[in-house]
Amino acid sequence: MTTISNAGIDQSVIDGQAGYTKSFLNIYDFAVFKGTAPLAWHCSPDTSRQMYDTCLGANHVEIGVGTGYLLDNATFPVAAPRITLVDLNPNSLAHTAHRLRRYDVTTVRANVLEPLPLEERTYDSVGMSYLLHCVPGSIKEKGIALKHAAAVVRPGGVVFGATVLSSGVPVSARGRWTMNYLNKRGDFHNQDDNYEDLRDQLTQHFDRFQLTSRGCVGIWRAWTAG
Repeated sequence: MTTISNAGIDQSVIDGQAGYTKSFLNIYDFAVFKGTAPLAWHCSPDTSRQMYDTCLGANHVEIGVGTGYLLDNATFPVAAPRITLVDLNPNSLAHTAHRLRRYDVTTVRANVLEPLPLEERTYDSVGMSYLLHCVPGSIKEKGIALKHAAAVVRPGGVVFGATVLSSGVPVSARGRWTMNYLNKRGDFHNQDDNYEDLRDQLTQHFDRFQLTSRGCVGIWRAWTAG
């Protein structure tokens, strides 16, 4: 595992990932993919699994790894993919690395708001699912994470992901209540996240992209210049 220090990292960034304790990770799949995603955000887990099945490359980077649920259930284009897990939370890294131990897995502890400690223009794909809404700042500010992801994929490589948006998409009453609650707790930081700003960031950092929404979740596939 490559390790970094928390020194110099804004406290709100640290707080945004602090909830991923070992005990919470044991219920994360149920809470998110059976709970908030379909019931509050109105985005079926099938949507996320389909995105992974169609976007994963043989040499993949996952930023904001959660429990590795989507990678564990995905169909890779090769039998023996290489997977690099990037996260600030050591619990998530350890949990996901163990879950995916049948593969060639490397873990890297890093802050997505800083350039990634990975070789540039190397990887086939980067996944960033349900990450950005946990990162402090507006999409205009934390969109720098998209730039950092774009820097490590090969020419023509894909960066894909999903994030819960606060405006520019339909938000149900249950979704709004849940979003407000999670923002108050410090687990979410998406009060200012909107569809238009996400589109603008993708335009700025990629050669071409596809952006859609399911419920209040913005879903993108973006490619660097070939």
